[in-house]
Amino acid sequence: MSLPVEPTRIGSVETVRVPLGARAYDIRIGADLLDTAGEAIAPLLRRPRVAILTEERVAALHLDRLTAALDGAGIESAALALPAGEGTKGWPGLERAVEWLIAREVARDDLVIAFGGGVIGDLGGFAAAVLRRGVGFVQIPTTLLAQVDSSVGGKTGINSGQGKNLIGAFHQPRLVLADIALLGTLPPRDLLAGYGEVVKYGLLGDAGFFGWLEANGPALAAGDGAARAHAVRRSCEMKAEIVARDETEQGDRALLNLGHTFGHALEAATGYSDRLLHGEGVAIGCLLAFTLSARLGLCPQEAPSRVAAHLERMGMKRDLADIPGELPDAEALVALMGQDKKVRDGRIAFILARDIGAAFVSRDVDLADVRGLLAEALARRR
Repeated sequence: MSLPVEPTRIGSVETVRVPLGARAYDIRIGADLLDTAGEAIAPLLRRPRVAILTEERVAALHLDRLTAALDGAGIESAALALPAGEGTKGWPGLERAVEWLIAREVARDDLVIAFGGGVIGDLGGFAAAVLRRGVGFVQIPTTLLAQVDSSVGGKTGINSGQGKNLIGAFHQPRLVLADIALLGTLPPRDLLAGYGEVVKYGLLGDAGFFGWLEANGPALAAGDGAARAHAVRRSCEMKAEIVARDETEQGDRALLNLGHTFGHALEAATGYSDRLLHGEGVAIGCLLAFTLSARLGLCPQEAPSRVAAHLERMGMKRDLADIPGELPDAEALVALMGQDKKVRDGRIAFILARDIGAAFVSRDVDLADVRGLLAEALARRR
């Protein structure tokens, strides 16, 4: 897949433009962008005040730097720190956030800052979308997963007890600030979970990028700033181009869900808990999607083997056997897939592959093949 979106270099900062007409915005990628966040956000404000939605771990590590940067630009701020974890991304967390924003008298021409990982980005963006029928917001993603995926493209929402991200809205941010230096404070497990989304981009549309990851992934995980910046930039380029073609997921944007049909079902089966992080579910789901593709004769047998080898080398979860605790049977996992928001006319959409870098959408998969694949994977857990 040829992706023509090019970054603009501004000093040590790289900018990827998401070209959506009047709602276009920049993704700025670089180290220590948090310290200049006030200067970046000030031109977007009608009055010098913002409301920050964050989570407790991020607040303890980084909130003082953000508020100092805003103060330095003459911007008043207040922050609400929600509990960390996927459990926050539900109705109670949304209600708490929206009621707090209303109490802060956040107006339609004000800005909300979503400062955290994917949970806060999704919830904060959805809170901004529904508050007063739409308030602007800025994403400052603090995790690798959020920087390469969830902060870009305008998908916002919360989870239902019946499935992942079933309640939400498309609401584009005004600006994304991806501070690579913040990744240095991530626990190794969280970094690798985010890397699952990075791998997804190579697998779905850029075999050359996947080859680059095979060569440079270990350095990225070990802290190489240049490798991290390149991975974030390339991932954002790919997502920006796809979102520009298909903002509301009527066609090509569904490719970004490679690994997610399986992954979301596994997240639901584990109760959206620390047993399985989102990016871990995506990584396992990507390998399942390639394994299914190979079994259906759609891609070479070597492709899933190559994916598995890379995930293993990176020390990542790659199989149902890597998920602790009990899992439901194959029939129940397929039933959870049936709750996925991509189901249309009762048919589950699977993202399959003809090879590495060549994914496509299929609604014609025989669920007996899926149940068989999952049954074999579950048997390996015994």
